[in-house]
Amino acid sequence: MKRLINIFIVIAIILLLPMCNRTQNQAGKVAQEMLSYIDSLMSKMTLDEKLGQLNLLAWDGSLTTGAAANTGVSQKVANGLVGGLFNIESLQERRKIQELAIRQSRLGIPLMFGQDVIHGHHIIFPIPLALSCSWDLDLIELTAKAAAYEASADGIDWVFSPMVDISRDPRWGRVAEGAGEDTYLGSLIAEAMVKGYQGTNMATDESVMACVKHYALYGAAEAGRDYNTVDMSKIRMFQDYLPPYQAAVDAGVGSVMTSFNDINGIPATSNKWLIDDVLRKNWGFNGFIVTDYTAISEMGNHGIGDLKTSSALAIDAGIDMDMVSEGFVNTLKPSLDEGAVSLSVIDQACKRVLEAKYKLGLFNDPFIRLKKDSVNKLKETEFMELSLMAAQKSCVLLKNNNTLPLKSDQRVAVIGPLADSKKDLLGTWVLSGEMDKVQSIKEAAQKKGNILYAEGAKLTDNKELRKLINYNPGNKVDEVMLKEAVQTAQMSDVVVAVLGESAAMSGEASSMADISLQRTQKQLLRALVKTGKPVVLVLVGGRPLTLEWEAENCAAILQCWSGGTQTAPAVSNVLWGDYNPSGRLTMSFPRKVGQIPVYYNMKNTGRPLISGIKYTSQFIDVSNKPLYPFGYGLSYTSFEYGDLTIHDNVMHQGDTITASITIKNIGEYEGEETPQLYIRDLVASVTRPLKELKAFKKVYLKPGEETTIEFQISDKDLKFFNDKLEYLVEPGEFQISIGPNSEDVKTQNFHYKLK
Repeated sequence: MKRLINIFIVIAIILLLPMCNRTQNQAGKVAQEMLSYIDSLMSKMTLDEKLGQLNLLAWDGSLTTGAAANTGVSQKVANGLVGGLFNIESLQERRKIQELAIRQSRLGIPLMFGQDVIHGHHIIFPIPLALSCSWDLDLIELTAKAAAYEASADGIDWVFSPMVDISRDPRWGRVAEGAGEDTYLGSLIAEAMVKGYQGTNMATDESVMACVKHYALYGAAEAGRDYNTVDMSKIRMFQDYLPPYQAAVDAGVGSVMTSFNDINGIPATSNKWLIDDVLRKNWGFNGFIVTDYTAISEMGNHGIGDLKTSSALAIDAGIDMDMVSEGFVNTLKPSLDEGAVSLSVIDQACKRVLEAKYKLGLFNDPFIRLKKDSVNKLKETEFMELSLMAAQKSCVLLKNNNTLPLKSDQRVAVIGPLADSKKDLLGTWVLSGEMDKVQSIKEAAQKKGNILYAEGAKLTDNKELRKLINYNPGNKVDEVMLKEAVQTAQMSDVVVAVLGESAAMSGEASSMADISLQRTQKQLLRALVKTGKPVVLVLVGGRPLTLEWEAENCAAILQCWSGGTQTAPAVSNVLWGDYNPSGRLTMSFPRKVGQIPVYYNMKNTGRPLISGIKYTSQFIDVSNKPLYPFGYGLSYTSFEYGDLTIHDNVMHQGDTITASITIKNIGEYEGEETPQLYIRDLVASVTRPLKELKAFKKVYLKPGEETTIEFQISDKDLKFFNDKLEYLVEPGEFQISIGPNSEDVKTQNFHYKLK
């Protein structure tokens, strides 16, 4: 039988070889056509025009400002001194600007239009951190595909997404934009989003070019303070922080954006080792690299030098496009004359930008994404349904004392400063979201049952914070608002307190030293709990919060994040049991800020924690463990895990072993469970984490139903970087753990042997 199978395999290979050769030949022909076209175009370009292609500007509206156009961006477009633009409000305006570039610039080179499309364009999906809590890669890819469809229909060629920065510090506001703390899951999500945005062919009117960011290590900024420095060993870089960027490169991402931070003393934007050695030579990235907003001019603040010096360093390091600083277009000519940069480096950067435009189909049709007047109504309906599903799957039930789901005959008091908000449900980085499609949680709840409402408290009483987040509380009196809330709660059977962060309290430039609820909200919540009514805490926002008191005193806690356009219907479906929550955390929730960083795959120490013994690695005032660990999330049903079985306790090099576990739904609701597999290398040449996520699956079980889940473990699951940055497996003992989260696991050991 085995011989017969081998014969079939050989026949299949023989039959497929001509097809593979034809595909390779076709790809080679297309690549050669692109190179010939661009070589011909560049032979006609002046130095100024080449530098112009490296110039990415924010649109200033100069096309419609009369005489101001002579000194504005539009004049630079007409002179061929701009390669791309972003922050343009409408399709019509993009079309006019493209016409200007094509008809008035000397060579008619089309512009490339970029935009921050982070989690949807018109119809908004959950913030990336929330979406990652779905652990649903197909869903995540679909949301990126939908965003690409809407963005491309609006004339956008290029999106500044995905953000794949690993972060273990929830004080950093930009955790909202990433996939959390884990390298393995973050890498899978990076791949899914690139595929969703770009599809199989970027030269269509339904695809866009993705831009993976922020390269690199931006999520490790000291103290969680945005734009701050990063100092990190190379082992940690390669093991924990770099893989998601590489996953995006392996998935074919068209562009990469550098980060604001310095890395071990060298700004990322001029870090030749990081850009040229790692990204281009080691990983084989052949797309183009763009800076973040004014990153080149900001190198002066790092102490690197003036704009001229910084620009020369940046292009020499491998930067192809300068966002907003205009350092390349204004300083590289004299640097070229002085020998500080070479013409070949400028030509190479120009070539990469032109190649991106070619891949986007812009040379074949500069208006490829500028023809549609609106998104197909059927697509709009489809995307709204997708937004609802994504928001539901992103909700994480953190606690439930049999209070949820709510019953239709209960009187429910919906209370809180975010209960009747719409904008804050969309979250950070929403530039073109359609507010007319958004309901508040109060409005959605009113369609489910008997609802009472009170605002209860202001979002915050911190005056400085109010200014920074542009929050105006009006003239309401705190005591009056609180009294009204308590009275409303007393008339109800159960209270739903909608608290957390506004959209402006997370995202870029929104780092927080205190990540507990604001004082006004704490005061409200304590008063509501004091009424004796069961309180369900619904948390809106973009980061994990410190919730020790809330976890002890609230009857239930639902983390809904900023879930996008359909947040409110999703929350009401979960609260009233029309959807059984299945989200799992992708970032640990600390008990107190002083624990940070706290993450599941920490290393052991020479003095690991031993309960009751002081001279071990511990806090003496609080547990080492997070309040809610990575991978954690509850359901309205219960799942029982059987014994973990390893089918062979010895694994030989090049082989695989199988780990299996039986899961049974022992509750009363149908539900989705996410069993997670972790591996620990017990003895190695360098210190290794306590566990690392290596696989997971999603299973849907009816009450009483059970299934056996199998995981195949291979060499790649055991590899790590040693002190020479060699990626390898070492023989020895390994531990496998499987469970519903990173802490509640069952374990077995096996031995790995070299052949």
